[in-house]
Amino acid sequence: MQEIRKTGKTVEEAIAAALVELEAVREDVDVTVIEEGSKGLFGMFGGKDAIVLVRKNNNPQRDAESFLREVFLSMGLLVKIETEMRDRQLYINMIGDDMGILIGKRGQTLDSLQYLVNLVVNKNSSSYISVMLDTENYRQRRKETLETLAHNLAKKVKHTKKNVVLEPMNPYERRIIHSALQNDRFTKTFSEGEEPYRNVVITLK
Repeated sequence: MQEIRKTGKTVEEAIAAALVELEAVREDVDVTVIEEGSKGLFGMFGGKDAIVLVRKNNNPQRDAESFLREVFLSMGLLVKIETEMRDRQLYINMIGDDMGILIGKRGQTLDSLQYLVNLVVNKNSSSYISVMLDTENYRQRRKETLETLAHNLAKKVKHTKKNVVLEPMNPYERRIIHSALQNDRFTKTFSEGEEPYRNVVITLK
């Protein structure tokens, strides 16, 4: 969160100067008037400048949208951005043509973009905001695919009595595997390795 103290002949003049320096508009800031200012005798002598403290509000939805629009502009993509804030989690859905380019292989591009948006949103935030980036319902489709994979591999472990090591996954996808098998009576899961090559292992209980 940024703030600046400014003076001017009037309160509005001081606010205007602060907005220019903060690169913000009036709706994006909170203003505290420290000194109203006065014109002095005959409007000429002994006057006091107005003093204001202007604080830039943190608006995660606006910050995320601005960052993404710059990215899409540089990529030559026309994308509609929908945002929704729920319980300190920012959900962002992207709509447009050729969204496959934003998903990438096994969602790697989407995950990388989500990581960058997380950094942008939390740069000036006093408390952590989690960002979930999605397009074409990829997250749900991927979740269903991983859950099916988890159950199929658990059956393989029961049959062969040998551990199965999955390919490296990000923390979100590893949690899906763990959750899918947490109530399985015959197998258990654990993660091993170091990021970004940390993977899930399915083994007999």
